Amino acid sequence: MSTQNNNKKNTKTSHSRQTRAIMLERSKRPVPAPTEQEIEQLLNQLIEPAILNLTQHYQSLGLRCRTLTLPVMVCFLISLIWRQLGSVSAAVRELNQYGQLWQPALKVSQQAVSERLRELPASLFESILREVLPEVQKRSQARQRPLPKELQKGLAEFKQIVAVDASSLDALIKKVGLLRETEQTVLGGRMLAMLDLRSQLPTQVWYEEDSYCHEQNWWEQICESLPSGALLLFDLGFVNYGRYAQLSSEGKYFISRVKSRMVHQVLQKLSWREGQREWLIQVKDAARQPLILRQVEIEYAGKWYSYVTNVLELERLSGTQIAELYRQRWRIEDAFKTVKRLLGLAYFYGSSQNAILLQLWTTWLMYSVLIDLSDGVAEELELPLSRISVEMVYLGLGHISRVRARGLEVSVVQYLATNAKLLGIVKRPRPRPKPDLTFPLIS
Repeated sequence: MSTQNNNKKNTKTSHSRQTRAIMLERSKRPVPAPTEQEIEQLLNQLIEPAILNLTQHYQSLGLRCRTLTLPVMVCFLISLIWRQLGSVSAAVRELNQYGQLWQPALKVSQQAVSERLRELPASLFESILREVLPEVQKRSQARQRPLPKELQKGLAEFKQIVAVDASSLDALIKKVGLLRETEQTVLGGRMLAMLDLRSQLPTQVWYEEDSYCHEQNWWEQICESLPSGALLLFDLGFVNYGRYAQLSSEGKYFISRVKSRMVHQVLQKLSWREGQREWLIQVKDAARQPLILRQVEIEYAGKWYSYVTNVLELERLSGTQIAELYRQRWRIEDAFKTVKRLLGLAYFYGSSQNAILLQLWTTWLMYSVLIDLSDGVAEELELPLSRISVEMVYLGLGHISRVRARGLEVSVVQYLATNAKLLGIVKRPRPRPKPDLTFPLIS
C-alpha cells in the first residue's frame, strides 16, 4: 500500500485502539453456528452464476485449477465475514473439519490460504459483486412493500434517488511490506459508495488506497454512473460548481447543503413565508461560467438549514420536500455502519492491499444479501424497509438455528417477521426525536 500520506498528522488516534478491541473481542467469541440452509440456498442462487461467468476470465489470468479454486475461496471468505469467525486460522480449521456452505470438508493449510489471500486477484470478487447487485435490485423492485412518503413523492418525479458518500477504513494492526518501517497509524484506505435509496442497496462501490483521498477525486465516476433523470444527494465534501453544471447539462439532478461562505447573486425571490425562504441564485464555477441554482432555507427548532439544488421548479419539489429528501441521505451512513461495525470491515483479516480488497468486496456482497433478507421481512410485515433494523435481522438468524435444533422447520423470513417484536426487528417510532443538526426532521 502507498505510504505517500503517512507523514501527515494523524488526528484520529482512536482508530488503532478501536481496531485492537474488535480483534480481541473476536478472538474470545465462540464460533457461530453454521449458516442456515435457506441462507445457503440464497447465496448459491445469487453467487454461483457470477462465479461460473468468471471461469473463462479466471483461466485467462493464468490461474491454475488447484485446491483453493475461486469457488472454494468465495465460500471461505463468505463464511469468514458472514459468520464473523475470529481469525483466518479459525476458518481454516472449520474448512478442514466440516466444510463451509456448499463446499465439503477440504484439507488445506493456513499458509496456503494466507498466500491465496495475498495473490488471488481481488478484481474477481469485485466482478462477482457487480454481477450480483443488479439481481438483488430486481428482487427488491419485485417486492410489494410501502416506501417512506418522501421517497414516494420523489420517485414520482425522478427516475432514481441515490446518495453518495465516502468513508475511511480503520487502522491496520499488522503492517506488511514497506509499511513495516512506518511509525504512524496506517489506515486501510478509503471507499466511496453510491446507494439506491429505494432499495438501500449499493449501485456502485469504489476503493482508493490513499486514506486521505478527497471526495472530489471521485466526481468523474459519479457522473458516469448516475443515470439521466436521477436525483443525487451528497454532503459538503462534494461541493463543486463545475460538476453541478455538468449534471444539469446531462439532465441529472442533485440536492446538497450550502457552504456558509458561498459566493452567489440573488436573481429572484421564489417563496417567503414563516419558517421557509427560497430564491433563484447565480453562482460561478472555476471557469467563471454562470450557473443558476435554487436555494432553500428551512427553519427547524430555532435554527435555519440551507440547501441548494438544480431542481428549479417549485411544483416539482417543494422546499419542505427538498429538506425531507436530503434527510434520506443518512441511509448511506447506516450502510457504512453496517459494513464496518456489524459485518466487521473495521477489522482486517489480512494487511496486504489485495487481502483488504477481497474483504471489502465480499463484505459489500454480504451487506447486499442482508438487505435482501431485511427487505423480505419488511414485505412480510407490510412496512417500509427503513422501519426494519438490519442489525436485529442479522442477530435474529442465530435464534433460527436454535429453533431448528429442536426439530422445528421454519422459514427464515416468516420466523423473523412473526417474532419481529420479540427480536426488536421493527424500529420503535420516535414521535418527537431530538433535533439532528446535520439532517433535520421536517414535519
